[in-house]
Amino acid sequence: MTPLEDVRIIAVEQYGAGPFGSVHLADLGADVIKIEDPASGGDIGRYVPPMQEEEDSLFFETFNRNKRSISLDLRTPGGRAVFHDLVRVSDVVFSNLRGDVPETLRINYADLEHLNKRIVCCALTGFGMTGPRRSEPGYDYFLQGIAGWMDLTGEPGGPPTKSGLSVVDYSAGLVAAISILAGIHAARRDGVGMDCDVSLFDTALGMLTYPAIWHLNGDFTPARTHHSAHPSLVPFQAFQARDGWIVVGCPKEKFWVRLVNAIGRPELAKDARFSTFADRRTHAAELLPTLEAVFESRTASEWLAILGGAGVPCSPINTVPEALRDEQTGARGMIVDTEHPRFGTVRQLRSPVRVGVSEPRYKRAPLRGEHQDAVLRDLLGYDESRIAELRVGGAFGLPG
Repeated sequence: MTPLEDVRIIAVEQYGAGPFGSVHLADLGADVIKIEDPASGGDIGRYVPPMQEEEDSLFFETFNRNKRSISLDLRTPGGRAVFHDLVRVSDVVFSNLRGDVPETLRINYADLEHLNKRIVCCALTGFGMTGPRRSEPGYDYFLQGIAGWMDLTGEPGGPPTKSGLSVVDYSAGLVAAISILAGIHAARRDGVGMDCDVSLFDTALGMLTYPAIWHLNGDFTPARTHHSAHPSLVPFQAFQARDGWIVVGCPKEKFWVRLVNAIGRPELAKDARFSTFADRRTHAAELLPTLEAVFESRTASEWLAILGGAGVPCSPINTVPEALRDEQTGARGMIVDTEHPRFGTVRQLRSPVRVGVSEPRYKRAPLRGEHQDAVLRDLLGYDESRIAELRVGGAFGLPG
């Protein structure tokens, strides 16, 4: 059995954050059934370019492998009835919508507990289900701005800069997955479900971590640093070599001693200005130009060999193609193949979640409504007359 083979999740999800959270649970064996709104053409992720045709996109493939899909209009009596039957046989209702929408759709615990006392209702929203921003739409880009991330990113004096990836979305998805697993555990132990109120805002703010704590408890104001330097550890930043960039860091005092010896400047270890973490931070303006001049004297590969051989923490700064070709990527089996009727063999990244020794199986993302019959007939036990009645009533979308 897979780790989550006995878990069923009803996912009223779309785009990136929610599907990113649930795809890891699907990879672990959970039966994730996507509820796709027929009025809007299903998950908006199906229509994100590039590499998009009709209702298929590689964006959608990224976040929805190993899931099932049904088309269901929750605003119709018939669609609502089907949804209620799904709640009766499921562990979780997971949504990622605007903060006021779960209440409007009546998919919170108070709305559903009469159907299944143990149901866990996890709502991943932009700003949470309380507070003045509750009804505002939340997108990763906005949250990187609101939570201070963009103010911290980039070179001093430059424009506010977004991370190259939707890190808030992805992190919030993982927070939601943790909340779901905790909720399932508690519900099975206690026999009572609950609401899980997860938001992009809380996630982004929580990830400010120690710079925020320094500010809240002292006179420290987080600010951008030159060459992506660590806010307190010196040296720990990007350095330009003769032909490219590398990252070098000294998170322990022993690494500082190894570094100065490796670069042929052992006298720096004896200089009182640079003796400790605090000293090097105080005198960073004097130290860093010296180190920068040294690193410009050799190529990136030469420095990586020298520093790595001396036991100094360092790494290349890869492009995305270089990262995908890294030998560690292959050794860890991080690229997997799925077969798709439109795109053929799709190469994608496996989940980083690893549980036990069994390897997860990877199946392509579902076509919209692909599992309608399996869910209605096999899972819910509907006969042809019931399905026909629901279809005429618009539960699966307007006829035609």
